[in-house]
Amino acid sequence: MSDPYTPRAGFGEFVALMALIMCLVALSIDAMLPALDQMGDALGVAEANDIQLVISVVFLGVAVGQLIYGLLADAWGRKRTVYLGFALFISGTLCSLLAQDLTTMLIGRFLQGLGAAGPRIVTVAIVRDQHKGKEMARVMSLIMTIFILCPVVAPLLGQGVLMIAGWREIFALLLVLALIAVSWFGLRQHETLPPEKRIPIALPRVRENLREIGSQRAALSYMVALGFVFGAFIGFLSSVQQVLQGVYGLGDIFPVYFAVLAISIGSASFSNAKLVMKFGMRSLALFATTVITIVSLLALPLFMALGGVPPLWLWMGYLLLTLFCVGLLFGNLNAMAMEPFGHIAGIASAAVGAVSTFMAVALGTLVAQQFNGTVLPVVVGFALLGGLALFCVWRACRRCPKAATVSSK
Repeated sequence: MSDPYTPRAGFGEFVALMALIMCLVALSIDAMLPALDQMGDALGVAEANDIQLVISVVFLGVAVGQLIYGLLADAWGRKRTVYLGFALFISGTLCSLLAQDLTTMLIGRFLQGLGAAGPRIVTVAIVRDQHKGKEMARVMSLIMTIFILCPVVAPLLGQGVLMIAGWREIFALLLVLALIAVSWFGLRQHETLPPEKRIPIALPRVRENLREIGSQRAALSYMVALGFVFGAFIGFLSSVQQVLQGVYGLGDIFPVYFAVLAISIGSASFSNAKLVMKFGMRSLALFATTVITIVSLLALPLFMALGGVPPLWLWMGYLLLTLFCVGLLFGNLNAMAMEPFGHIAGIASAAVGAVSTFMAVALGTLVAQQFNGTVLPVVVGFALLGGLALFCVWRACRRCPKAATVSSK
């Protein structure tokens, strides 16, 4: 290895370190939700909906990062790539911490997303370097269990900081966590990709692989469907604070309600492990997109009749069902999009992640910017984008039924 003298973390320490690194993106997004109003006032944001960009621009940085870090990790080694990501994340955090206007804040948030994408992506490669088969599945399951809990805890953490300090201190906390994580990583994690196994970046090979990815029509349909679903989710996430705190007046207990919604997505991820073995990925994807579309289309006229602000219990019930289906779709659509590309998994994963995230940021921002003091834009977003996702999944299954059937087993 390139750094044979670095001590190797034990199993429990390794899982905790990888989980902390993967949680940086979720912490950067969800811990900010309770502070958006204060940030908007401090930064002099004229249009209330513009503060939503503090959330969505992080995803834009992640999308760009996904195109870069996979190639760098194979060419430079794992640790150097992770260090680059942390350097960008820390720079973005400092920029956001010191921001005096929205433009500076958005630059910092983009750098945070761009930086956090590196450690998050390379973490999976490090796990794969050290573990195989069932042992890798065990490690990833433990990491993902902690990762899924992060959106539940992050807003509560952000609200806790606001109770004793201000929104800038949330960025200070992120800075401290990043410094702890990179120091811990540097001291305890060894390089897992030796120099003789590194693959130089070759543009002709990249172009050939991208051409192959573009030729798989069914996989592209699943990729686009993932972008539509993710877009509806970003539309919800970007405006959820305005809805729950602004429309429903939940105030300081907003993180508790958000935690309940996050648990719905997390429970879907856990349930999917069993459901996919029984029903298959294709059937679950068709079911989930159908439920999102139909429930949203039925809810829309009802919510309109209620003046765009249904009772809180009814709104939460709608979201719990819809987000559970979203949780089912994230894993299954990604897996089906990746199915033909086992031999080029690295660049295919980057392409699927980048394309779907670019789509999602554009569509989700468009949905969130329609916020008008009611829940209707979120419901329209789920109905329209869910319907488009359903069409893409249906077309993919119809275009290549044999492949879809195989992939679901």
